[in-house]
Amino acid sequence: MASPGNEYPITNCAAVILAGGSSSRLGRPKQLLVYQGKTLLQHAIDMARHASVQSIIVVLGSGFELLRNQIDTAELHVVKNDSWQTGIASSITCGITALQRIAPGTDAAILMVCDQPFITSLLLNDLLAAQKAGDKPIVASKYGDTIGIPALFHKSLFTQLLGLEGDSGAKKIMQQYPELLVTIPFPLGNIDIDTLDDYKRLNK
Repeated sequence: MASPGNEYPITNCAAVILAGGSSSRLGRPKQLLVYQGKTLLQHAIDMARHASVQSIIVVLGSGFELLRNQIDTAELHVVKNDSWQTGIASSITCGITALQRIAPGTDAAILMVCDQPFITSLLLNDLLAAQKAGDKPIVASKYGDTIGIPALFHKSLFTQLLGLEGDSGAKKIMQQYPELLVTIPFPLGNIDIDTLDDYKRLNK
């Protein structure tokens, strides 16, 4: 329950998993790479399921049917981004638009991807806890010298998310509104899987 005086109260949060790309640098769908007995996409879904979110949206694009058939779709909503080739902004737009249609009472969305294999449900809950403690509309993960996703956005910034274009992701909004932002540490967040070498290093 929101504390009295909170400017950005959140009682209903969603997870939006952005998995619409073609993994062109890898040469095969990174979503289906297996790490510790699960595909990266299923791991992301399971972490969202174990976090304190009320809705889960999975955005697929390239290889839609293949990927949808490889995941457990119980208690989540799978949506298709037909414009995935234009960049990650289209997946964000697709996910937020679907969220507003499916769960219009949602106060915030956690944007996440499936190629950060060290995402945990605890990290997602830490985003929510930091938002409540700091009463800011954006909570980003901090790794290395940068900030990024997983990141929580209050519904007051959904319009800005919907206005992104091309390869401009959520980080653009973080940079535009630094005064609206708090961060939490995610030291392993800079480990993501873009190439076969990345995947080989992960499994060493």
